[in-house]
Amino acid sequence: MSPWSAELAGRLDEHVFDSALLRDNPLHDPHERPLWVYVPPGYEDDGDRRYPSIYVIQGYTGQLEMWRNRMPFRRPFPETADAVFAAGEAPPAIMVYVDAWTTYGGSQFVDSPGTGPYHAYLCDEVVPWVDAHYRTAADRDRRAIMGHSSGGLGAMITPMLRPDLFGALATHAGDALYEYCCLPGFANAVRHLRAYDGDIHRWWRDFQQRVSFTKPEDQDLIGLYGVAACFSPGTDGRPELPFDPRTGVLKPAVWQRWLAWDPVRMVPNHAATMRSMRAIWIDGGTRDEWYLDLGAAAFHQALLDVGVPSDNMNFELFDAAHGGTDYRYPMSLAWLAKRLDAPAGP
Repeated sequence: MSPWSAELAGRLDEHVFDSALLRDNPLHDPHERPLWVYVPPGYEDDGDRRYPSIYVIQGYTGQLEMWRNRMPFRRPFPETADAVFAAGEAPPAIMVYVDAWTTYGGSQFVDSPGTGPYHAYLCDEVVPWVDAHYRTAADRDRRAIMGHSSGGLGAMITPMLRPDLFGALATHAGDALYEYCCLPGFANAVRHLRAYDGDIHRWWRDFQQRVSFTKPEDQDLIGLYGVAACFSPGTDGRPELPFDPRTGVLKPAVWQRWLAWDPVRMVPNHAATMRSMRAIWIDGGTRDEWYLDLGAAAFHQALLDVGVPSDNMNFELFDAAHGGTDYRYPMSLAWLAKRLDAPAGP
């Protein structure tokens, strides 16, 4: 496999998007964000055709340039996605790569006073802009969202919250069933925080002043800190932990704020919306370090329980850990593109 970038059959347009909603965000992060829009082969030649659109969002600590990262003997997703369309493995679609990075490493794609209005930025700014500047089929039945890990979470919850915009999704090892993917990390965090007198803000100040990920606690605490900023910011906007940092005892009211964002628990309150989805892809690795294979299975079952037709879903568990599963993305992409291209049901 060539280690160098390859020419695309389609075209990848790289924009700088000026977000009014992200101006003056709590972390003073940039309001000008990179936005990539891919158009498939043939887009230039057919001036009237309108295309389905698929939005691509990233996991925690992911940012847009990382889509160019090239693993040994593998091509990055923009190239493998292009190959899907170039080979005719799926009907052509427009793809939109969205940046939602924050100082803490991510946004969970929710609106939060701890990070900023990233859900509204995606739904109320990026989607309309893309529809205005590209020949999309601007209809929820022809628009999907996909992601891995925290991006998988965003792909699960965004259609629930905005069914007017998104009618299909693909989640790869998306955050779900928080009692398994979060609670073990809380216990580890308590042990890590002993070195900081139980003060995670003290760890954050230390983290900012040195080379990142040079201490063993960094990987565990950055995700905890950032997700707390999204799900349970305090009155001052700073992250509030859902447990006592010295004993690990859960704080029920704060923990409930996290559980309110668990896709498995959200499904019953959005049952009609999820029954209206045209396509739902769910997968996860059976060796996932955060037990997100359990989350995938629970999300799938929750959908079945509220009457989502099994024919509208693709559910699969496979032998893998959490990372290195990018080879799965072209599979869900092709599946979504076919479903979005088919005539909508009654």
